[in-house]
Amino acid sequence: MSRDRPVHAVLFDLDGTLVDSALDLGGAGNDLRERRGLPPLPLEVFRPLTGTGARGMLRVALGTTPEDADFEALKDEYLAIYATRLTRLTRVFDAMAPVLDALDAAALPWGIVTNKHSRFAEPVVAGTGLATRSRVLVCGDTTARAKPFPDPLLEAARRLAVDPAHCLYVGDDLRDIQAGRAAGMGTVAAAWGYLGDGEPIEAWGADHLARTPAGLLEVLRPGR
Repeated sequence: MSRDRPVHAVLFDLDGTLVDSALDLGGAGNDLRERRGLPPLPLEVFRPLTGTGARGMLRVALGTTPEDADFEALKDEYLAIYATRLTRLTRVFDAMAPVLDALDAAALPWGIVTNKHSRFAEPVVAGTGLATRSRVLVCGDTTARAKPFPDPLLEAARRLAVDPAHCLYVGDDLRDIQAGRAAGMGTVAAAWGYLGDGEPIEAWGADHLARTPAGLLEVLRPGR
């Protein structure tokens, strides 16, 4: 997004951008291992793939991929476990608090667009205290197509009654940047997030790269 294009709303990805859910998502992976008599893995090995949800957690926990015959059954089992610990250890990133406070102080609306399905996203957003502050929540099952398609971002802009061209989307996954660009929004790659194991963040083509949440304030410049 051009720095001289005013920002009328800010949209955030959830996991890895607003909240650190790696301990619960990875913990569910270790719970799955425990059921099979396997020792726990260091939670840090789950962290890079946390943003890919059950697919990434199963890959780390059991070496299972969607091509495996038992993938769907294992995914269902994993998600059932995760549902029991959604906010046990999940928290808003400490460094995001000043960013959200600055947006609220400037009366700049912000919301959440995540690929997490509503049965998981809604309790996480509520349990971390974001539900009373976020102006919109669009989940992975809200629109027919999830990110990297632009549909959920466009739906969020529609609900906010804001032109997508004046929205900024912040995310820690390549799909976030792809979706934001496809929606005609400005994009910020969040380098403090999970990032995955694909292309380096510098190659994602985001309009801005923020190394820390504090760096967002330079990009967002609320109150403009």
